[in-house]
Amino acid sequence: MDIDEFRHSLAASAPPSGLSRLAQALWYDAKGDWTRAHEIVQAVKGKTGARVHAYLHRKEGDADNARYWHDRAGTKMPEISLEKEWHALVDELLRDESK
Repeated sequence: MDIDEFRHSLAASAPPSGLSRLAQALWYDAKGDWTRAHEIVQAVKGKTGARVHAYLHRKEGDADNARYWHDRAGTKMPEISLEKEWHALVDELLRDESK
């Protein structure tokens, strides 16, 4: 799946089968269900999970919490729009899933 197919899947009522939990979280986020996205990401360990968690808190407007999760991920708060950050995260996750 590529980013365009991912975006088209947002017309559905559920994420496509086979997506990672983190891709599902970003799918729900794009559908406007931040709470569901956050519930999913809370159950995912690792640096990539922490990066998605940081994005969600940045989107929520909680910069301190976003910085905390960026620290756990070993990354810094990006200086790009939320839309560009979402796109970059989805693109990375989909590339990793296709390997």
